[in-house]
Amino acid sequence: MATVDQALLISASEFKATCLELMDEIARTGREVVVTKRGDPVVRVSAAAQHGESPWGFLRGTIVRHGDVVSSDEADWTPSTTDPLRHRPGR
Repeated sequence: MATVDQALLISASEFKATCLELMDEIARTGREVVVTKRGDPVVRVSAAAQHGESPWGFLRGTIVRHGDVVSSDEADWTPSTTDPLRHRPGR
């Protein structure tokens, strides 16, 4: 095993033999491991990014409800004079 820029270099055969322990170490320390074949780097293994808060949860407490915004109160409704679907007298 060798180190390059804080990444641990390890052969593919050694990685195969110690894979589970290495995954636990990577998750715990955040240190990367570079797996080599015949001395050439092949793959870099690093800790998965931790997910932040839920996209739904960050809005909690910021939305204000103003009652029913879908149905209309017909007493307050004024029909549009330019509505093309309005019934026209004489037709």
